[in-house]
Amino acid sequence: MLAEADGTVPHGSDSSMRTSNINNNINPDSSILISRMADVVIPYSSEVPCDNNGQRMWWAFLASSMVTFFGGLFIILLWRTLKYLWTVCCHCNIKNKEAQKVNNPANNQAADRAPKGPDEKEEAPANEVGWMTSVKDWAGVMISAQTLTGRVLVVLVFALSIGALGIYFIDSSDPIESCQNFYKDFTLQIDMAFNVFFLLYFGLRFIAANDKLWFWLEVNSVVDFFTVPPVFVSVYLNRSWLGLRFLRALRLIQFSEILQFLNILKTSNSIKLVNLCSIFISTWLTAAGFIHLVENSGDPWENFQNSQSLSYWECVYLLMVTMSTVGYGDVYARTTLGRLFMVFFILGGLAMFASYVPEIIELIGNRKKYGGSYSAVNGRKHIVVCGHITLESVSNFLKDFLHKDRDDVNVEIVFLHNISPNLELEALFKRHFTQVEFYQGSVLNPHDLARVKIESADACLILANKYCADPDAEDASNIMRVISIKNYHPKIRIITQMLQYHNKAHLLNIPSWNWKEGDDAICLAELKAGFIAQSCLAQGLSTMLANLFSMRSFIEIEEDTWQKYYLEGVANEMYTEYLSSAFVGLSFPMVCELCYVKLKLLLIRIFPEHLIQLRSSNKISRFFFSSQVLFAASCHDDITDPKRIKKCGCKRPKMSVYKRMKLACCFDCGRSEQDCSCMSGSVHSNMDTLQRAYPLSSVSVHDCATTLRAFEDEHPSTLSPKKKQRNGGMRNSPNCSPKMMSRHDPLLIPGNEQIENMDMNVKRYDSTGMFHWCPSKDIEKVILTRSEASMTVLSGHVVVCIFGDVTSALVGLRNLVMPLRASNFHYHELKPIVFVGSLDYLRREWETLHNFPKVSILPGTPLSRADLRAVNINLCDMCVILSANQNNIEDASLQDKECILATLNIKSMQFDDSIGVLQANSQGFTPPGMDRSSPDSSPVHGFVRQASVTTGSNIPIITELVNDSNVQFLDQDDDDDPDTELYLTQPFACGTAFAVSVLDSLMSATYFNDNILTLIRTLVTGGATPELEGLLAEENALRGGYSTPQTLANRDRCRVAQLALYDGPFADLGDGGCYGDLFCKALKTYNMLCFGIYRLRDAHLGAPSQCTKRYVITNPPYEFELVPTDLIFCLMQFDHNAGQSRTSLSHSSHSSHSSSKKSSSVHSIPPSNRQNRSSKTRESREKQNATRMNRMGQEKKWFTDEPENAYPRNIQIKPMSTHMANQVNQYKSTSSLIPPIREVEDEC
Repeated sequence: MLAEADGTVPHGSDSSMRTSNINNNINPDSSILISRMADVVIPYSSEVPCDNNGQRMWWAFLASSMVTFFGGLFIILLWRTLKYLWTVCCHCNIKNKEAQKVNNPANNQAADRAPKGPDEKEEAPANEVGWMTSVKDWAGVMISAQTLTGRVLVVLVFALSIGALGIYFIDSSDPIESCQNFYKDFTLQIDMAFNVFFLLYFGLRFIAANDKLWFWLEVNSVVDFFTVPPVFVSVYLNRSWLGLRFLRALRLIQFSEILQFLNILKTSNSIKLVNLCSIFISTWLTAAGFIHLVENSGDPWENFQNSQSLSYWECVYLLMVTMSTVGYGDVYARTTLGRLFMVFFILGGLAMFASYVPEIIELIGNRKKYGGSYSAVNGRKHIVVCGHITLESVSNFLKDFLHKDRDDVNVEIVFLHNISPNLELEALFKRHFTQVEFYQGSVLNPHDLARVKIESADACLILANKYCADPDAEDASNIMRVISIKNYHPKIRIITQMLQYHNKAHLLNIPSWNWKEGDDAICLAELKAGFIAQSCLAQGLSTMLANLFSMRSFIEIEEDTWQKYYLEGVANEMYTEYLSSAFVGLSFPMVCELCYVKLKLLLIRIFPEHLIQLRSSNKISRFFFSSQVLFAASCHDDITDPKRIKKCGCKRPKMSVYKRMKLACCFDCGRSEQDCSCMSGSVHSNMDTLQRAYPLSSVSVHDCATTLRAFEDEHPSTLSPKKKQRNGGMRNSPNCSPKMMSRHDPLLIPGNEQIENMDMNVKRYDSTGMFHWCPSKDIEKVILTRSEASMTVLSGHVVVCIFGDVTSALVGLRNLVMPLRASNFHYHELKPIVFVGSLDYLRREWETLHNFPKVSILPGTPLSRADLRAVNINLCDMCVILSANQNNIEDASLQDKECILATLNIKSMQFDDSIGVLQANSQGFTPPGMDRSSPDSSPVHGFVRQASVTTGSNIPIITELVNDSNVQFLDQDDDDDPDTELYLTQPFACGTAFAVSVLDSLMSATYFNDNILTLIRTLVTGGATPELEGLLAEENALRGGYSTPQTLANRDRCRVAQLALYDGPFADLGDGGCYGDLFCKALKTYNMLCFGIYRLRDAHLGAPSQCTKRYVITNPPYEFELVPTDLIFCLMQFDHNAGQSRTSLSHSSHSSHSSSKKSSSVHSIPPSNRQNRSSKTRESREKQNATRMNRMGQEKKWFTDEPENAYPRNIQIKPMSTHMANQVNQYKSTSSLIPPIREVEDEC
């Protein structure tokens, strides 16, 4: 404390020292001199042994630091000088000795021969490590951050330095120098302990330093020199000097290094930001400490009389306003040292302030807005969505994922993308802020994966860019994302979108990829092609399936329009639930009928433990509660409203195998348990044997009647001949089901077909038995010229118009052909496929197509009408329009220009009714399958149309679109608004347009129900399995295999078909009948599962219309009224007898000795008696059809890869009458009048 001008000093706690006596009679002119000569005193206490004179001893504290610093520096320099001189001298001696050896070679040789003394021996090649080196290495390990001990020590030193700085802030409120008792001053004791630790750490650093001189001049060493020795001096002198302890603030410069050691700072921007802030703050605090020292002490040459009392924080304020060049003037430096320091500090501080502060602000401003970490909420799952994150993809995903029908969704969606969202996407996130969060980062960075808590996520969904120019590159990016995620957390469930089918094979190379654990790859090309292929078999099916797995809100329309019935079907959705014990022992048809009639649910498939259902009405909120089923036959048999079905107390009694099988058999036969004699007492006596041979699961998917028949064949003594005759005739009985939905034992296949299929010399199917197969063909053998195609007279075929060139991305035509070559079709049922497009492009695709039969290529362009007429596009069953150039155009509205032009071109074409004229004038000319109204135009299989097509608008077409809004250009007569959603437009409702965007809903549908993707792939791909994908990954082609019972069993699977109501066994229901009656009749009588209607657009008007457009009605209610023109979507099982019947029928037309088989029926479906129509009308129609049936005998080999006996294209639903057979036999005498038709070579 400085003395006042009047000679007084502030009082201490007990007493105060006074200045020397001053003569009051001094001349006023000498006042300044007196002031300068005044002694400087410090506060003291009698309890503290301090200087009684009150003299300052700051020089002692400063001298300790200076002596330590310069003394050590002098020793280091002296050591280096001596070492240098010693090295130079030794080096000169060595050079002199070497020069003498060179000048006296004789002496050198003699010296080499002479024995060497112990001092002259050569040094060892490697000296042992000395103790100094070991100590140095140990000290280096201790202070380095490479070990846990080193990291702890470094962090501890930094923490103690900040603690010492805090003690300085506390002591800065006291006088600069004062007497202190070490044993009573708590802060001094703590500061002493800290500095002892700093001294030890300084010793470690000194030992580990390689260059002692640079170590001595380091900032941290200088800080130790001016902070550690004064503490020991304070203990010795019993006084405290604040001095240079503010230098501890320079330790803040190492703050970023400490955070890096602790793994807190990992990014370059964060490290740079902490570095700038720590340098700025440490410089600021250190400069403030110096100003605080000199301003409170004064200038030494002024005898410390020009001091002023400033607190430390006032000095901090002074430095800030000085650096910012504001300088308010309320606080300023009075001492010369302070002002001199401020001059130099302004130069450096201003420069630092002008450079550091803007950069700090920029780094803070550029800090990622979405760079935080996700905080998981207890009891709430979350998923991570990454990949192609755009406004369109996110909005489509959220629209389906957060649909209001999913009222039990308790999942938070975390989006992760390396690009910050734009304003529109950000607004979308804010609208769903309660369930959606966005973080900026990359899944390829493990740090970002940790930020979104991928290890605790329920699943990770990867979206693909469907519109990218390079699909392979996009798939490679998604595969790398999968690899990164699986590498970070192998157990995470991943659902990813893939564009190309052949890229799915790369996912199998990932060790932790396991589809059994829920990992799924949604291949858009595979599913898109599969949907289109199924539309070739049943037009409109693509629309129906797309609406089923998408969440659509129910839109009620009061007007009686086609949109009303279409939207009622759109509201149906697909679910999976568990069956209760009430269904144990029931056959699949029984469960289907019960669910449809009682619960208004459509059961379409049974898994070993799961059941996939369709909700038939949007008004039914729940049909199965959790894993329980509330239906019991004894309590709910008379209830028809599902809402009234409540849980009851009854329990299903345990039934024996005999009882369960008998109930199922009686249900199938349509009789009561008392009247049915399907199982006799002898069968009951052998139930143990039957149970061992044919065990029944809790949810049986086998047909009990078929099992009984097999058991009777193996145990003929158990049933009487009369009962065997009854059971053996069940297939042809009108009252018993043919059981096409049941699982057939390959060994029970009819003998002729089994021998034919198991021919060991012919490979007709691939190695899995799922697809028809033929040896690879050269592309030149399937190429047709325009004239050859015209002479072929193609009919009932599929025309695929493909736009592409050498540079176009492959669309994967194999995925389109595979469903059309599924093995659950007989060979004669396969539709010929003709590709029309660039030969250069088709050559690239041919490698995956050369093993499929009945495939031809017409080089040309789909825009050429001559090429289209050459392939008889007016006689095709379906025309598919695809483009491989859609993603190469930046303008979205022009991406579909080729497909739209081709569609409009076909619709504007006109055709003459030459076939109809020739049919009327000359019977027997129509080639096989060309007569669309013949019995071969079976309502069981294929799309049924008019007898001939005269305008292109009646040709069945399905067009692939990329941009949904372009659907408005396909139909010129519709009134769709450009902003209308795709599923509400007329082309999509009619099944004539398909866009890949409808597959976006599969992501969320697969997450909530992992069985949906399996079901969809089973229905649309024709039987693709993980085993087949593994095979294609190995060879990229189907491999032929010999027929075995195991592979032939794979043919026994259902397929989609369409039933016509204008004729056949269901004609009595076509005119005003109920859909529910049709459902039950088809299910019980023919084992067909109906699930929708394909109706004419203007059928509701009740008046004849020229419009042939149809729309899809999904799962109508039971009381829905049918019209004769309806086509019914149904699932039908593979029929082993169809091939045998066709063989017999073909033989009957070529050989007279086999005419006894001429009346065989394909599915043995008995004709129903039509109560509302007269028999006269029936006979007239049969006679009219018989005139067309007589052409079946002239089967031409349109493709030479068919078997020797080619079969008609369609499946017959009615048995052949005797009159029809006579027409066939009569045809043999007139067959020579038919002009020959050139055959197309299509060798296998």
